[in-house]
Amino acid sequence: MSMVRLSELAIGQQGIIGDMDAEGQFRQRLQSLGFRIGKEVRLIRQALFGGPLQVRVGSVNVMLRRCDAASIQIWAER
Repeated sequence: MSMVRLSELAIGQQGIIGDMDAEGQFRQRLQSLGFRIGKEVRLIRQALFGGPLQVRVGSVNVMLRRCDAASIQIWAER
């Protein structure tokens, strides 16, 4: 397994959250949505032209901007 950004996952690929580069209120917001270290995430869908990503965290689907997804580091198979 290697550490990659959430924004770099392929559709259908899953991994475990290893770290988050977010701070303050943004980190709290991510945590309230279910993004916590050790949680499993799966990339469901990517919008065209650099649009948002649909991610499943546990049993919840969340839409994230790519720049926000890039702040989340994932342990994933390459």
